[in-house]
Amino acid sequence: MKITLEHLTKRFPNRNKKIKEDVIAASDLTFEIPDGKLIGLLGPSGCGKSTTLNLISGLETPTEGRIYFGDNDVTDVPPENRGVGLVFQNYALYPHLTVEDNIAFPLGNLRGKDKLTKEQMHERALEAAKLVQIDTLMERKPNELSGGQQQRVAIARALVKMPSVLLLDEPLSNLDARLRLQTREELSRIQHETGITTIFVTHDQEEAMSISDMIVVMKEGVIHQIGKPQEVYDHPGNLFVAKFLGTPPINVFEGEIRDGKVYIGDEAVLDAPNGSANATPGNTDGASADADSYRKIYVGIRPEGFIPDENGALTVKLNKIEVMGRDTSIVAEHPAFTGTTIRAIVPSEDVEGITGETVRFSLKPKKVHLFDHETEETI
Repeated sequence: MKITLEHLTKRFPNRNKKIKEDVIAASDLTFEIPDGKLIGLLGPSGCGKSTTLNLISGLETPTEGRIYFGDNDVTDVPPENRGVGLVFQNYALYPHLTVEDNIAFPLGNLRGKDKLTKEQMHERALEAAKLVQIDTLMERKPNELSGGQQQRVAIARALVKMPSVLLLDEPLSNLDARLRLQTREELSRIQHETGITTIFVTHDQEEAMSISDMIVVMKEGVIHQIGKPQEVYDHPGNLFVAKFLGTPPINVFEGEIRDGKVYIGDEAVLDAPNGSANATPGNTDGASADADSYRKIYVGIRPEGFIPDENGALTVKLNKIEVMGRDTSIVAEHPAFTGTTIRAIVPSEDVEGITGETVRFSLKPKKVHLFDHETEETI
């Protein structure tokens, strides 16, 4: 089922009576979710991703805009008639019911031509349980299950209705790290097997990037970038997106472009892209920078963008070296760095011979991103 949002906006009255303006939880959202894809709505807490999910499900009514499932306008359709399956952060299982009864519960509300017999409900519940691999636990109660098993029951309950759209709101946040990894792999498998259009809300960028066909990065109710996870990571549209994606996060320096070079402090670390010193922010077209051209920028370097090199252009003060097995983290400082500590991730064999108080790096150009200092848009 293709989902289309057109200029979707949601305002809430401000609880602070001193402020008359409404709180805008979702602002003019317009994008399309292709049929059969898994989409990650990603952003920090309070960015509007859960509100967007609730608008799609029908639990919230938009202030403005329209929602389409396929060619059908469902903006005013009640949630129970939209054909959606919902899975929330808290599993909301009935403690007095067995796994089978919890899964089958939505089927008991079907009426008319859709009403099922007990045998049909059992078959549907068993089919959904097999899909999430809990069919051997059908007689247990929720308090006899692990957190991961309870989450699978919640997913099976959402799937048993055979929804056209599956909506997942922070479904893994209550699980420990190992279970989260296992369950997100299961979610990806289930989505590919069923082909259900799925929207997955999370603040965990690693989670979203690992299983999503496309991610929608949000901040303060506004969409900042939409695209395939790797494309967004490699080509962030602005400094916020660049900083939000990546573990460890991108290293951001105060920098400048002058004389056709990118400078961090007094060191020219790279050649400047053509026209970047005097172009409009976000536009790299145009003639080469003039010899006397100047532009203040932010320089973002991904942790994997550093190459230890005794003749490298960037010099940093070494704090410590953290060996992590295959890779090593070089922790350092620089006067132009905007954060606390620089982290460079390099192969462990490349740190041999690093001694002294400073380290020099050359940089991988594709792992370096330049941002206008005022607008923070990508140059």
